[in-house]
This record gives sequence, C-alpha cells and structure tokens, in this order.
Amino acid sequence: MTDETVRILLCDDHAVVRAGLLALLGSAPGIEVVGEAGSGEEAVAMAAKLTPDVVLMDLQLGPGIDGVEATRRIATPEVHVLVLTTYDTDADITRAIEAGATGYLLKAERPEELFAAIHAAAVGRTTLSAPVAGRVMDRMRGAAPPSLTDRERDILAQLAQGLGNREIARALFISEATVKTHLGRIYAKLGVDTRAGAVAVAKERRLLP
Repeated sequence: MTDETVRILLCDDHAVVRAGLLALLGSAPGIEVVGEAGSGEEAVAMAAKLTPDVVLMDLQLGPGIDGVEATRRIATPEVHVLVLTTYDTDADITRAIEAGATGYLLKAERPEELFAAIHAAAVGRTTLSAPVAGRVMDRMRGAAPPSLTDRERDILAQLAQGLGNREIARALFISEATVKTHLGRIYAKLGVDTRAGAVAVAKERRLLP
C-alpha cells in the first residue's frame, strides 16, 4: 500500500449496491477501487489475483459461500477485510470477527465514516459501527445470557437438530402457529433473525443441552 492510495476490492451480490459504492468511493480521496465481485467465490479468486489492501465485504451473498467464509479464505496480514453489511446480530458479528475481519461497518453509516474505516482497515486498525461496538462490549463485560423458557429451550434443541416448524410441532405436540410464536420470541431474545443464527448464538452461550 502506498501512503496516498488504498486499493479496494468490492464484494456485494447486488449490482446496484456495487454501482452506488463505486460512485461513492470514486469521490473519496486516497481510495482506488481495483475490482468488484458479485459472489464469495469470485471475491476469493479476485483477492488472490489483485492483492488489494482492503476487501469491502457484504455478508449475505446469495448462492455459494457467504461473506464470512469468503473472509476466512481472504484475510491475511497483507489483505484486510472490512465487513459492510445491514446485519448486526451477535452471531453475524462473532462469525465475521472470528473469520478474520478487521472491521465491521453497517451500511447505514455516513460516507465519511466509511472512508475513515477503509483507511483504518488498510493499516490493520479495527473499526466497528457504534451498535456493533456496543454488542461487543456487552459480551466482553459478561452480559447475562438471555432468559429462555423451558419450551423455548425445547424448540431450540429441535432447531439444532435441523427440524422444520411442522416437525417441531409434531415432536412437541403443539401447533405450528405456537412454534412460530416461540421462534419469534427466541429470535428477539438472542438478537438474531434466522434459524441458523439462533442455533449459533445458543451454542456460543451454551443454551443447548
């Protein structure tokens, strides 16, 4: 990396989003976009070929490997990955950081915050959006685990086995509507919005038997 310019590789599966980022970053001093990828696999291949200073990585990338796995394959001491996403669940943050992401930024941030985060990532400094930093600090302080009911724990255990709503309802002798209601409460308590996220957080916090 030169003192003047940070070389960027964009990875987002939405062409319109990439176009917007290209236009935005094109106006930023000291930043040069050297490539753009629409999938995790493409990002991995392009990062190996272009060796950018920073890969700006979305987490949800459609079919194929997701942003976390792409980050795991790309991140090196020379190539830093800065996550840029709309998702700020505990599970997403944890997985991205463990995969080697240098920073974690939300797409709602102001352009100048994004520019600053890119320059920070290029020299290996960590930048986190305020909501993300708050979640990380809560976990470091040993925030109390969420209080789940026995029924919610039962449903989590079924989720961890890969069962769908209908199968869970049959196994626990309750209606599918009741399963959906409990799932909504579980998601809210765990700070997630997907079944996989709920299972990941439950395992991290040892909420499963």
